[in-house]
Amino acid sequence: MFKLTLCLFAALMLATVYADNINKDAVTTREDSNPADSEGNYNFAFETSNGIQAQEAGNANGVSGSTNYVSPEGIPISLTYVADENGFQPQGAHLPTPPPIPEAILRALEYIAAHPPQQ
Repeated sequence: MFKLTLCLFAALMLATVYADNINKDAVTTREDSNPADSEGNYNFAFETSNGIQAQEAGNANGVSGSTNYVSPEGIPISLTYVADENGFQPQGAHLPTPPPIPEAILRALEYIAAHPPQQ
């Protein structure tokens, strides 16, 4: 048990040192925050010296926000999102998209819709 605890502690320390080295020079350059009021409305925004920007606003009905940063590969990432009764709905050019539905499948679906099964 002691060895497991020691290994977990060492892994945690290594992760902390690695994280500190990655963002060593990053500091918050702008921060705006309005904590939740009695009806649950809130918003916040911040920007860091290494180019990360984020903002979010929400209430009891849902949340919307966006974030912008540059990936480790140097690619600008822009993500917007909404989370409401329909779930989490992210949008961004970097997100994977499903392939198009093949024409034969589209025709089959149209046929099924036009000829529903008889019961």
